[in-house]
Amino acid sequence: MTRSGFVALAGRPNVGKSTLVNAMVGRKVAIVSDKPQTTRRAIRGVVTSADFQLVLTDLPGVQRPRDALTARMQKRVETELSEADAALFVVNGDQGIGGAGDRFIAEALSQANLPIVIAVNKTDRMNHTKTVKALVFVTEQLGLPDAEVFPISARTGKGVPALTEYLASLLPEGPFYFPPEDHSDQPEDVMLAELVREQVLLRTRQEVPHAVEVQVEEIEERDNLTTVRAIMWVETESQKGILIGHHGKMIKSIGTAARKEIERELADHVHLDLSVRVRRSWRADDALLDRLGIT
Repeated sequence: MTRSGFVALAGRPNVGKSTLVNAMVGRKVAIVSDKPQTTRRAIRGVVTSADFQLVLTDLPGVQRPRDALTARMQKRVETELSEADAALFVVNGDQGIGGAGDRFIAEALSQANLPIVIAVNKTDRMNHTKTVKALVFVTEQLGLPDAEVFPISARTGKGVPALTEYLASLLPEGPFYFPPEDHSDQPEDVMLAELVREQVLLRTRQEVPHAVEVQVEEIEERDNLTTVRAIMWVETESQKGILIGHHGKMIKSIGTAARKEIERELADHVHLDLSVRVRRSWRADDALLDRLGIT
């Protein structure tokens, strides 16, 4: 008999949830950066073994809504938690635990009526004493006394196999939801758009990373070349200028790096055609958010 089910990952922005999903799946299915709000959609990573299939939902960072975009992100968090078989609460052991953000999430999880597991991440940056203190704190102070706690490093993979096996033990018996060869449920155009946005996040600062969304308009395969045409949406002309850069240096840098990531994903030669368009207040534009697939 096989086990299969859904585990929702919750945690403050930038605690390493996307890195953990990638480590558990064994390949890149979620983009990674050090910027908050990196994850905007509920990205599912699929971990399949001979006797279980674990579907990981990398939720947007749990937060109080500020606009239509963050309201949708928070609604997605609540929906995914209501449909999950278990919840994995990821905390950053290296930066201290127990602030208002962690307590807000712990309270939300305590009301979800799910088995809860806590992963204390980034132990590769912590000595033994700091690790022990973090484990004791999450066990005694977060208000989740029944949660199992695992010290891990998503970056190095330490502790990740044991965490994966325990999460699998929480799943109900049942058939697999996805073919064994699948690693994610993301449509190809969304995955490629995210790979472009990842390079924007790595190269821009202040408000720009949060004001950019990427939409792939066309994927054309011909002979030994795949052409990908994508739009980078921003909210102001000044942001457009930053993304293009002096003499086009920024957009060239983004395009070159993104093309390499897309070629790795598609296993094909790629021509990436990038453009930048302004859509004022797109984060509050429900029609555009619908079109971008941010539900």
